[in-house]
Amino acid sequence: MTNWPELAREIAEDVLFPAADSVDADGEIPLSHFEALAAEGFYGIAAPPEFGGPGLGLDDLVAVVETLCGGCLATCFTWLQHHGVVAGLAASPNHDLRDEYWDGLMDGSVRAGVAFAGAIPQPPLLYARRVDGGYVLDGVAPFVTGWGIVDILQLSARDEFDDSIVHAIVDAVPGEGLSIEALPLIAARGSNTVRMRFDGFEVPDERVSAVVTQEQFTAGQGFGSWLNACMAMGVVRRCLTELTDRGVDTTGFAAEASAVRANLDAALGGGFDLFVARAQASELAIRAAAALVTATGSSAAVSGATAERLMREATLTLVAASRPQMRAALLDRLGGAAG
Repeated sequence: MTNWPELAREIAEDVLFPAADSVDADGEIPLSHFEALAAEGFYGIAAPPEFGGPGLGLDDLVAVVETLCGGCLATCFTWLQHHGVVAGLAASPNHDLRDEYWDGLMDGSVRAGVAFAGAIPQPPLLYARRVDGGYVLDGVAPFVTGWGIVDILQLSARDEFDDSIVHAIVDAVPGEGLSIEALPLIAARGSNTVRMRFDGFEVPDERVSAVVTQEQFTAGQGFGSWLNACMAMGVVRRCLTELTDRGVDTTGFAAEASAVRANLDAALGGGFDLFVARAQASELAIRAAAALVTATGSSAAVSGATAERLMREATLTLVAASRPQMRAALLDRLGGAAG
């Protein structure tokens, strides 16, 4: 039986972390990173057992994602998007579309990304208008990771008439009615995150993977938000490892990390506020990274240092995949809430 957390640790320590500073400096993730994950089956971990997935428990899933994020956030941030498409197609009533991509998604020869943020706000940023034989998309997907790295994207847009959410699978290539704007992130630049603009972009029915209600969409976003906390907690893990290597006592930080993880897991079952737990995770990442900068000394002020990179990555988690409720909770924790 595969020990997925241990396998993730080996990849993080042997492949990802040794190259993480250069990946950050160059803004490019080596293809070998994704090949290493694919060779060990990590592209199929989100698939249900009946579709060939490993049936990973939540504790193992958390350990895998946090460990890989602590190895190289840019790589893990990009790879993480893939699993939303795997989970979506596993549940899709469009069996032909699923069958077209399934084997490649599972073995990593087809890499996938998601573009759902345009459908979240009210009013939405990305609309879907029903036409004969499909939909036409207009608007913006503001934050799409993996452009030029992934092969396909799951677009999510809100139907302009009935407020349902339309999910569609498209090739991640330029096309008529689609323009791309690169977003130079402060960290994880190798993830090739972009803003996509749609102007009359046509999606035929055969590319539609599902049409879901607002309630169904919101439920899926809750799990995704919980999983995204692993980015912050992965940065915390790496900072504590680096602090320990420098002889710093991390007992207090480790206890806080355990408490935050407990709150996150309780939130998944409705026993804690998810956005407060997400805020706790990112605030802890900021403080752990600040401690590492302090312990490292003046060399951390030089661009390219591991501590400097982790400080920027911790900062990214304050806003990546954030929501207004998380922003409010963070401002409260950081002492910035007024009135």
